[in-house]
Amino acid sequence: MGSPKKNDSKGFFAAMSSGLSIFGNAMHRSVNGLLGYEGVEVINPEGGKEDAEEEAQRGRWKDEERDSYWKMMQKYIGSDITSLVTLPVIIFEPMTMLQKMAELMEYSYLLDQADECEDPYMRLVYASSWAISVYYAYQRTWKPFNPILGETYEMINHGGISFIAEQVSHHPPMSAGHAENEHFTYDVTSKLKTKFLGNSVDVYPVGRTRVTLKRDGVLLDLVPPPTKVNNLIFGRTWIDSPGEMIMTNQTTGDKAVLYFQPCGWFGAGRYEVDGYIYNAAEEPKILITGKWNESLKCQPCDLEGEPIPGAELKEVWHVADVPKNDKFQYTYFAHKINSFDTAPKKLLASDSRLRPDRFALEHGDLSKAGSEKSSLEERQRAEKKEREAKGHQFAPRWFDLTEEVTPTPWGELEVYQYNGKYAEHRAAIDNSESIDVADVRSTEFNPWQFGNLSME
Repeated sequence: MGSPKKNDSKGFFAAMSSGLSIFGNAMHRSVNGLLGYEGVEVINPEGGKEDAEEEAQRGRWKDEERDSYWKMMQKYIGSDITSLVTLPVIIFEPMTMLQKMAELMEYSYLLDQADECEDPYMRLVYASSWAISVYYAYQRTWKPFNPILGETYEMINHGGISFIAEQVSHHPPMSAGHAENEHFTYDVTSKLKTKFLGNSVDVYPVGRTRVTLKRDGVLLDLVPPPTKVNNLIFGRTWIDSPGEMIMTNQTTGDKAVLYFQPCGWFGAGRYEVDGYIYNAAEEPKILITGKWNESLKCQPCDLEGEPIPGAELKEVWHVADVPKNDKFQYTYFAHKINSFDTAPKKLLASDSRLRPDRFALEHGDLSKAGSEKSSLEERQRAEKKEREAKGHQFAPRWFDLTEEVTPTPWGELEVYQYNGKYAEHRAAIDNSESIDVADVRSTEFNPWQFGNLSME
């Protein structure tokens, strides 16, 4: 299939990146000598190299913490660290992966517009812009907590959406999510694969994301690009997602192919995304251009991918205002996700909001957050041991493991399917006349499905 014209410059960007790496390695020798570590690359997000020593000293770490963390993490270089539980709380944000999955719903109005749109190509413009919009939030450099097996996250009071996510597997860590309103349903099986490279980590989204637009029953499939987290230990941590995002209309064969430019010399290309909407015959119909941290625009094009003369360059999406100097770089929507304002009546006790380590970190108590995190992890290991001793098999509550195994660019994925029971659960609560109005904040976090096995 013909790729967007911007993709023709991949060779140039690759060569430029390679040249930058060679030049950088020479500059980094002084950094390594200064810090006493071999093979540590510090990359300035603005692309500068002349201040390598100064850049290496930036970041959130105190010298002694950074040194001990580096010594601890060296043995994991080249490994998948997705399940690592020994990570220090200082690198975490007060949110879990289940909550982070819900951030994709911030600009859900774009999916509403896609559902209402008569033009099949503009429908893909809106839907792919929705998929890109979350990258502004994904640039945060803090790590979300790994959910406990059986942990959940619920969200209402946003765009008419009912959202439920559940941790369905512990090894490997996997989550499943479902969202729905009058215009669309969203289903995801999420599984991340990582490769730790010392001062950076590559993150591969071995997952499946599907959106069904209700009016015409159109099924959209999304394959996002990989992500690279730079300067984990030395320097200012920053995130880049170079590569292709592909959204395919499984119903018609039309697709969006969008290229996220890698960060090059002096920050060149960072945030930029360009591409086309193609019809089933692989002919470009609409071009999309913009920055994932600002806005996206579209314009009709000819078969060569060139804008049609006189055609309007139309803005499709613009990032919302964000709080200034927020400690965790949160958007207003991220704060809503952590808030009980978006929680339903009779919130499940397994909800991420109720995690004591998350709550302690949100209130600035790192010591308590660390001890609570360790306590939860120990409880999870003990429960697993007891469950296995009794021959019990964990089964998610709101999602079912299917027999489907789907290929992804980074490996095969076992698919979980929403089973509809959450909608029944919520309907029963909403129709109940005896709603417990006690402060949900006092509810003890309890994701344990097998907590009373020893009492049987």
